[in-house]
Amino acid sequence: MTGTEQDPRTIRTAVVGYGLAGSVFHAPLLAANPNYSVDMVATSDAGRQAAASSRLPGAEVVRDGAAVLGRATDLDLVVLATPPATHYRLAKAALEAGLDVVVDKPFTVTSAEGRELVDLARQLGRVLTVFHNRRWDGDFLTLRKLLAAQALGSVTRFESRFERWSPAISKAWKARATAADGGGVLFDLGSHLIDQALQLFGPATVMHAELAAHRSDERADDDVFLALRHKSGVISHLAMNVLCPQEAPRFRVLGSIGGFTKNGVDPQEPYLAAGGSPLDGEYGVEAPEWAGLLGRDGHLDRLPTERGSYPEFYRMLAAKILDGGAESSLPLPVDPGDAVEVLRIIESAREKATLGP
Repeated sequence: MTGTEQDPRTIRTAVVGYGLAGSVFHAPLLAANPNYSVDMVATSDAGRQAAASSRLPGAEVVRDGAAVLGRATDLDLVVLATPPATHYRLAKAALEAGLDVVVDKPFTVTSAEGRELVDLARQLGRVLTVFHNRRWDGDFLTLRKLLAAQALGSVTRFESRFERWSPAISKAWKARATAADGGGVLFDLGSHLIDQALQLFGPATVMHAELAAHRSDERADDDVFLALRHKSGVISHLAMNVLCPQEAPRFRVLGSIGGFTKNGVDPQEPYLAAGGSPLDGEYGVEAPEWAGLLGRDGHLDRLPTERGSYPEFYRMLAAKILDGGAESSLPLPVDPGDAVEVLRIIESAREKATLGP
């Protein structure tokens, strides 16, 4: 702890895990919001410990989540940015220690674990939410705005993709992780795609699923395709691939009076990874050349992308906690029940999957 006197409305926060999620997403977003103080960071990696000490000089750096939970009385909130297989255990312990909890996606590795955590948080009167940050991607916000305005008419098909060229597995835990550990692209990028589809078009069932592993050291899956049928009648085609040398459109949405096609990926992650701040004027602003296309062939208009806004997650969370926490009527940034439904879709997809090589 810093030892300095804090505003009583400051949410004393610990970030457990300081890899990509902890260092690029959570810590910068928390540091940019005056309602939070980052008081502790937990990581066992010496290089990450040094980086955390340099970037967050007011934070105490400890080795692991157990050290954080041992200081629970000095904290209000724990953010779990650790590998998926640890989420259930750490979230349960943090809730039982009297803390509010943010869990990075995927929420847990089974829907049963997720439901148990939701029930436990309710019983204990604690705030529990899941970091589905891509609800605040600029392209997703643009599409939501189009749908609200019924600019496409009645939507029939939704195509959504996350595709990357990553022939080598860069993280040690990912190289070891099986699907049972929360490894693979279905849990990773697929969690975002499924969550976005459910947010846009409502409950769905899995019609078809294909899972494959092409990289020699992949122990789960790195190339996945899902077809979902929503109760609303929309068909969603979701593709995630980390061995993709040529990317298809990020979104293609077909409706009764028009369509929307969008290339490129939201710029917030690379901006934060390069050291930018969410407080910068250019944060979340996409270059004009990545504007999507709206209309019909022969009658297409360029549609500028809405500004992305990952800070909105922590703004909403602070409002909830400071208004009374679990007793507040204010909404959570992400209902953990939504994240459980994402896990249910993942489980159903694995049951239906046509296994590739």
